[in-house]
Amino acid sequence: MRVSDCHNIDDFRRLAKARLPWPVFDYIDGAADDELTKARNTSAFDDVDLVPDVLAGVETIDTSCTIMGCRSELPLMLSPTALQRAFHRDGERAVARAAEKFGVWFGISSLATHSIEEIAALTSAPKLFQLYVHKDKGLNASMIERCKAADFDALALTVDTIVSGKRERCLRSGFTTPPRFSASSLWSYATRPRWTLDYVFGPKFRLPNLDSYVAEGSGKAVSIQEYFNTMLDTGMDWDTAARIRQDWGGTFALKGVMSVADARRAVDIGADAIWISNHGGRQLDGSRAPFDQLKEIVDAVGGEIEIILDGGVRRGTHVMKSLAMGATAASGGRLYLYALAAAGQDGVERALTILKEEIERAMRLMGVTNVQQLNRERLRFR
Repeated sequence: MRVSDCHNIDDFRRLAKARLPWPVFDYIDGAADDELTKARNTSAFDDVDLVPDVLAGVETIDTSCTIMGCRSELPLMLSPTALQRAFHRDGERAVARAAEKFGVWFGISSLATHSIEEIAALTSAPKLFQLYVHKDKGLNASMIERCKAADFDALALTVDTIVSGKRERCLRSGFTTPPRFSASSLWSYATRPRWTLDYVFGPKFRLPNLDSYVAEGSGKAVSIQEYFNTMLDTGMDWDTAARIRQDWGGTFALKGVMSVADARRAVDIGADAIWISNHGGRQLDGSRAPFDQLKEIVDAVGGEIEIILDGGVRRGTHVMKSLAMGATAASGGRLYLYALAAAGQDGVERALTILKEEIERAMRLMGVTNVQQLNRERLRFR
């Protein structure tokens, strides 16, 4: 299977599975407990149908929109995800270049494998930084100040990782950061020589936004579950979020909001945007899908704050349904991580090309010439 054989995101998933050692693939693909929420994140879109208009004169269409004050050529964002050099040697660099080429927002994680400064110098695309609040207050302050100096366009505080979800695939595989070879997985690494050679002989695996403060993740192998449970601040609360917003002083978002009450609190502290997200089903299995929560959150705070629908997005029609339900934009991580793992920057660009074409095709078939025309009248609930 080649990149040219990939015609949807699930094709990239299959190619990534073939090219990655199984512990690395299962880190991308896996979720918490029984993985019910992960599956529901995507299947939730099936409960709503699109109702098209015809004879609408759609020769010329406009897919662009404004997200958090920046123009985006698509109503789609590439969510920040950790450890990207574990999936491909170019990691966040490949994603940044692809995002700039397509004119879309992308984000890097506190646990990124390329530094804040390197990514800022690489691209002029709108970019955000995903902040994990660590127990080390000096580390938190350092990351915020570095993002200010590097002119990041927004900061997104992740609020759904107070403790780690039970990611059973990672427990079985023993996946750590940095990845380490174990007896049970050695054959998988040996039979993926391209990945293994890139990892062994490439630049040392680092978490450069953290490694001046903590050894875990760079010099000391640790599981993600252990990292979250020992390094992150379990005392984080709404006062913490308000203080971080003030310290940052720029465009500020909360990532991981799922309830109407929390959406209202986000408005109260002056957040510019919320991500309706359950961390890709990787934290609380059994929680609702973001799309299932979108309508009531839009009804409660729509117009007061921007709302990003994050999770389960695999098709252009999923983006259309999110916008019609009232979201500012949709976003996702696995939708480009599979492609990154499969083929680096070329893979991410092909995935974005497919999603762009799906969005454009859906708009024409629905009879809309710009994304602002999408509203709830275009939807029917099953």
